[in-house]
Amino acid sequence: MTDEEKGSGTSRKTDGSEKKDSTSSAKKTSTASGEPLEEEEGTDERDPTKAGKKPAAVSSIAPEELEGFEAYPAATQQLIRHSLELTTQNLRYQFGSADPKAGGMDCSGTMYRILQDSGIKDVPRQSDEICRWVMRRTLLYRTEDTSNLKDKSLSALRPGDLLFWTGTYETSSPRELPISHVMLYLGKRKKDGKPIVFGASDGRTYDGQRRNGVSVFDFVMPKRDGKAAFYGYGPVPGLKNTTASAEGQ
Repeated sequence: MTDEEKGSGTSRKTDGSEKKDSTSSAKKTSTASGEPLEEEEGTDERDPTKAGKKPAAVSSIAPEELEGFEAYPAATQQLIRHSLELTTQNLRYQFGSADPKAGGMDCSGTMYRILQDSGIKDVPRQSDEICRWVMRRTLLYRTEDTSNLKDKSLSALRPGDLLFWTGTYETSSPRELPISHVMLYLGKRKKDGKPIVFGASDGRTYDGQRRNGVSVFDFVMPKRDGKAAFYGYGPVPGLKNTTASAEGQ
C-alpha cells in the first residue's frame, strides 16, 4: 500500500533515471497585502497522514474564464471541465482518498479520479508513480532551479499538463522518484493572465487565500533555497487530443 493510499532554470526531457532525496517544506506564499509570492506555502502535505478532516475551503471558476479555452483541444477541454466541476462539490483535502463520495481526496487521488473518469484506465495511484508513467508513456519536461513562471524551462507547458513537485513532505518510505505532489495545469485566467492549477491541497492559496480541498490554486514556484522544488511537467498519457494544441501557456 502506498503513502497516499494509506491514509533556473533549465528544462530537459528525461527517462527518469535520476534520483533525489525528498524533504519537507514550510514556506509561506503571501505578503502582508495578500499577494502570492513565487514560493510554495507550507501545508499539511508536509505530513499528510496527520492532516485532520478540516472543513473544505475551496475556490472554483468556470472553464470560460480561462484564456483561450475555446481553442483548447477537445479532450483537454473535457478534462478541465470535469476537474472544475469537482471544485464545486466542496470536497476537503483527505489523505488516502480517491473517491469524492468520501467527502474529500488527496492530491494524487484527485488526479487518479479525473483521469480514470476521462477513460484513462492505466493511470497509477501514487504521485511518484504518475510521474514515472508520464516519463515512460509521453514526455516529462524536467525543470531545475526554476523559480520564475516566465523561465524558458516552462516554454513547453500547455493546459492539461500534469505538474510535479518534490520535497513538499517527507514520505514514510523511499521512492524511486522523489515526487510528493501532483496537480493539473489549467492555463491562464482571462481577466488578468494569471496562471492557475487544479488539484487537492491543505494550505496552498488561491488569490492569496489559504484553501483546503479540491480546488483551483495559484501556480507559484518554490524559492530556490527552499526544501520543496518544482520537478517537472508533461502531457497526460492516453489523452486523445485530436486538434491543434492551445497556443501559449
